[in-house]
Amino acid sequence: MLPSITGQYLARYQRLGAGDPAAGLLPVTGAQRRFLLVRALDPAGRADIVPMFFAFPRGTVDEARLRAAANHLAARHPVLRSRPCVVRGTPALRPEPADVPLEHVDRAPGEGAEDALRRTLAGWPADGPPLRLFLADGGPHAEEELLAVVLDHTACDGQSLARIVEELGDAYRARLGPDALSPAEAAAELAAYRDAVLRQLDAEDRAASPRALTYWGERLRTVHEQAPLPGSRRTSAELPTGAVELRLPSPAGGVPFPALLDACRAAAGALFGTGPVAPVGYPWGGRPAGAEPVLGCFLNTVVFPADTGSAPAPEVTATDWWDDLDRADTPFDEVVRAARAGGSAWSGRLDGLLTVDDARNRTPLRLGGTAGREVHIGGRQVRAPFAVSATQGPELHLRMVWDRSVLDDAAAEDAFAALCAALPAEAPAH
Repeated sequence: MLPSITGQYLARYQRLGAGDPAAGLLPVTGAQRRFLLVRALDPAGRADIVPMFFAFPRGTVDEARLRAAANHLAARHPVLRSRPCVVRGTPALRPEPADVPLEHVDRAPGEGAEDALRRTLAGWPADGPPLRLFLADGGPHAEEELLAVVLDHTACDGQSLARIVEELGDAYRARLGPDALSPAEAAAELAAYRDAVLRQLDAEDRAASPRALTYWGERLRTVHEQAPLPGSRRTSAELPTGAVELRLPSPAGGVPFPALLDACRAAAGALFGTGPVAPVGYPWGGRPAGAEPVLGCFLNTVVFPADTGSAPAPEVTATDWWDDLDRADTPFDEVVRAARAGGSAWSGRLDGLLTVDDARNRTPLRLGGTAGREVHIGGRQVRAPFAVSATQGPELHLRMVWDRSVLDDAAAEDAFAALCAALPAEAPAH
């Protein structure tokens, strides 16, 4: 049997360690490999970034103190100060000294702080540090300033974000900088990170078993991404993505994940017509067994075949989803290869994305004694025709964004209405 894609990567990475110049390189997880591949294939070389925006009363942010705190985090967590590289055809991370930039964002005439931040992030250079800070004020009469804490997605997953916010606030309060970490502590953190990634790669290699690949080959045999739809014409002043959102009363325990998948199925049906089987991806996973709880990117993209020609009972989707989760560690690239071997013409492009967040575990960024108010700034391009985020807490906050070069605004809004209508009846709109 041929070695898995992950097994082949591990063999190449281990060969890099034979020479001194490459001995300091860190391996990359399957998710990091995918992000780097997508970036390499993007005509504009765009990186996938994860921004968090916080509004503070004007004058709150002590910039030197904040930058020192961010550099303390980068010194402690290797993934926050490592840059992607390719050595002899093998992707890896190269650790560097902590150097987190804090950039003042200047507003163009008539431009607000949110617009200025959106414009700045659209020009994110992919070859810079993975963690960066941006500060924008709303003008001489504004009462607030906006702080953006932005990460390259190769450096974080959903499990990392809450810790980054908490530890950044803690380091700011304690006035810590990179020198607060001893060389022995830094070496231990580096070893723990490398161990966690190697454990992850070992788990991914084992998850690409013949039985798992046979399962995914049959599960996705009929999947085929839809042809691009007529996009809406937009002027240069409009955003590349459209967005719509809704807040619903959240039932006790939240909306079950399979119900959200079925809601995405309804949205895909409204967009692409009934009958196709659209691939909808969602992130899943955590740290591998036995690993330290390091920061990093350890998620995997699991594919849900959204058969828009059927409306199965909730328990059917739930059963299928549980079967998928038994094989959720199979790396995405292996799943694509298995689907194509099973007869699918799927290229690996996703028609939709679903992310779910638990707001009950989210803490605000605190700078000194002031808690920032988290705000959302949309308009960034997405890697699929549509993407849905569901934030569960006292309310269910649903948000859908779409690529306006692929989908018409009216069609996307109809799809969002179909998505909301497909949710369980105990979560009515208000």
